[in-house]
Amino acid sequence: MDYLVLTINPGSTSTKIAVFRNEEAILEKTLRHQAEEIAKYGSIVEQFQFRMDIIMAALAEAKVNIADLSAVVGRGGLVKPIESGVYEVNDALRADLQHGVLGEHASNLGGLLADDIARKSGKAKAYIADPVVVDELQEVARVCGLPSCERKSIFHALNQKAIARTHAKKMGRRYEELNLIVAHLGGGISVGAHCKGRVIDVNNALDGEGPFSPERAGTLPAGQLVDLCFSGEYTKEQVKKMLNGKGGMVALAGINDAYKLEMMAKDGDAKAKLVQDAMSYNIGKAIGAMATVLKGNVDGILLTGGIAHNPFLVEYVKEMVGFIAPLTVYPGEDEMGALAMNGLMVLRGEISPNTYK
Repeated sequence: MDYLVLTINPGSTSTKIAVFRNEEAILEKTLRHQAEEIAKYGSIVEQFQFRMDIIMAALAEAKVNIADLSAVVGRGGLVKPIESGVYEVNDALRADLQHGVLGEHASNLGGLLADDIARKSGKAKAYIADPVVVDELQEVARVCGLPSCERKSIFHALNQKAIARTHAKKMGRRYEELNLIVAHLGGGISVGAHCKGRVIDVNNALDGEGPFSPERAGTLPAGQLVDLCFSGEYTKEQVKKMLNGKGGMVALAGINDAYKLEMMAKDGDAKAKLVQDAMSYNIGKAIGAMATVLKGNVDGILLTGGIAHNPFLVEYVKEMVGFIAPLTVYPGEDEMGALAMNGLMVLRGEISPNTYK
C-alpha cells in the first residue's frame, strides 16, 4: 500500500519539509527565513502562521495535495521528558509545545504545524517522533554528587534511534535485541548507550556534558568553571553562551566549520590538528565510558552526523575503541527520513503511537 507522509523540521533560521511516498522522498525543500523576518516575532510560537503560510505555499507550488497525505510528522520540541517513540499530537502535547515547558526552541513548532496541516487534510493524523528530551536513563545514571543537581537526558534522539534501527536491520537483527553505542557527531556531540532498545545513559549534549564540539564546550573542570563564573568578568548569559554557542572549536580555533578544521589540519596547521585530535580523543573516551555502562557487552559502535565524514577523526576514534566492538560509520544525518520512517512504522502497524500526558 502506498503512503504519503509529510515531514516538518523547523530550525532557528529555516523550516525543512519533505514529502515521502513510502521510503522515497518525492519533495525535499529547505525554506530559509531572513533574520529580519524572524526578528518581528517576540516568541517562537508567534512565528506559527508565518511558517505555516510558507509551508502551504511550497506544497502548492510542488502540486502536493494535502488531502492525499496519510500522516504528517513534525520534529518534536522541548516537551516533558518522555519515552522514545511516536506520539500522536493531542491537546496535552499541543499545550506543552505552545508553552515551551522546558524552554523555547524552533522545534516546538514541529508538532503544532503538523497538527494544523493534518486537520486541514481531513484524514491524516499528526505525530512527533523521538524529540531531544527522550528520557530512558537508568536511575543510577541520574545521580550526581549534589542532591540539587540531577543528570538530564537531552540528546540527538531522533538520529541516534534511526541509525540504530537502520544498523540492526542491516545486521538482520531487531534494535531491541542489540547493545549499541551510538555517537552523533554534529554541531553538538552526544554518545549514547543503547541497551536492548533503550538509551540507558547519554551525555547532555545541549549544555555541558561530554566531548566538546564545533560550538559547545562539553565537560569542563568544575573548579575552574566556578572561578570563571564568579570572576566578575562575565554575566550569566555570557557564560551560558560559552558553553553552547561560543565554546568548543569556536573558542579553540576561531571557527565552527568542522570541514574547514579538517582541511587546515590536513594542510599542516599544528593548532588545527591538535584541536581535531582533542575532539577525536574526547569522543573515543566517551565511547569507552559507555562501554562500561553496557558492561563490555557491545554489539557495535556507530558513528553518525556530519563530522563522521572526517576520515582522520574516524581513524583516531577507531584506534581508541576498535577493541571494544566493530565500528560502523553512517556519515551525515537524515532527520527528514527518520521522521518519515517513524510515521511509516505507525501506518504499517509495526508500532503503536504513544499517548502524551
